[in-house]
Amino acid sequence: MRLGEQMHDFAAKIFPICRSLTGNGVRETLAEIHAHLPPLNIHEVPSGTRAFDWTVPDEWNISAARLTGPDGQLVADLRQHNLHVVGYSEPIDCVLKLEQLQEHLFSLPDLPDAIPYVTSYYRRYWGFCLPDRVRESLPRGDYRVKIDSVLAPGNLTYGEVILPGESEREVLLSTYVCHPSMANNELSGPAVTTWLVKWLMEKKRRFTYRVVFIPETLGSIVYLSRNLEIMRRNTVAGFNISCVGDNRCFSYLPSRNGNTLSDRVALHVLKRIGQAYKHYSYLDRGSDERQYCAPGVDLPICSIMRSKYGCYPEYHTSADDLTLVTPDGLEGAYMAIRRCLEILEVNRIWRAPVLCEPQLGKRGLYPTTSTRDSADSTRTMMNLLAYADGKQDLLSIAETIDADPLECASIALILAEHGLLADVVEYSNLPKLAL
Repeated sequence: MRLGEQMHDFAAKIFPICRSLTGNGVRETLAEIHAHLPPLNIHEVPSGTRAFDWTVPDEWNISAARLTGPDGQLVADLRQHNLHVVGYSEPIDCVLKLEQLQEHLFSLPDLPDAIPYVTSYYRRYWGFCLPDRVRESLPRGDYRVKIDSVLAPGNLTYGEVILPGESEREVLLSTYVCHPSMANNELSGPAVTTWLVKWLMEKKRRFTYRVVFIPETLGSIVYLSRNLEIMRRNTVAGFNISCVGDNRCFSYLPSRNGNTLSDRVALHVLKRIGQAYKHYSYLDRGSDERQYCAPGVDLPICSIMRSKYGCYPEYHTSADDLTLVTPDGLEGAYMAIRRCLEILEVNRIWRAPVLCEPQLGKRGLYPTTSTRDSADSTRTMMNLLAYADGKQDLLSIAETIDADPLECASIALILAEHGLLADVVEYSNLPKLAL
């Protein structure tokens, strides 16, 4: 089965789970990820825990919710779609007139057949979400409202995988697991990230990889409050992985710095991916890059997406379903981010220790027969030597000479074996600003 189909099947399996900022839906989702990633460690952070300027709220769990009309018809039911209930709705059992009920109903006139996604994490509230076409047809009368939920001290739950590498310097991959049944905005990120970790687990790693599956916003704030010192010291690059499942064009959202190693690698890959992409500004931020790039945190984190959150019509509605997300879309995003990681793994700073051009022939590095391929390879080799001044990294040289960084890395290793290139410094010892 193709990678894209595997990821799509995984997304389909966890699609029905009613996730939120906290609760059993997050735990159930992390359990499914753990089945694919045995190294995943699951952490619980108690309600009331302070994390910088925030506090972990009470845990929310819901078992049932129904809105019934005057003649007994079912208007909304959690069992039909978990977007029907406002996230973090408090328990209620009452009868209301339609006029009283309206302030607790949400719909989208611009998308009359879609159910909107609405939450109320930090204010006690309850509500139902309906297609606008249904809402507009509601008759006057008495409506039975029943929500079986529990808001009580509990925990915020997140998952973490640490894959050690040859170096303590780290690459961060972060995705979120807190939204209910939406496919691109939610499940594409965990699916692609899970399969990236599977790939990383099977390869020799130069860097250590820190991978987190967290509730959006508060999850990253909580995680940073516990790990900021080591992350600030060791992180060389990273990606916030969200909205990576549809088959539309790619999108890029930079870090606040805009010129980190992550930004450079992302732009290099997107420019060569064979299709147009949308270049956003950090002013368009809206996901966990807000926390990772915040002043004082300053991690080098950017995002490669398909349709960016907030910029496609199905966003935060029931229309963001498993037909919007496709195997091709998932696999394309997976390959783009994997390519970024491959380039990060081989990116080094090289210096040519031999003055002037070295004699390649006596080292068996010059082709004895001239072909188009041999000429191209020799040109890349000579260009690499010409720019290996010990000041710029391999990615910069590859872009200057219009060559594939992975090909340049292979050539560099051959040249190093013959004493024609020297590795100036490992990233484990390289000052962060030099990245």
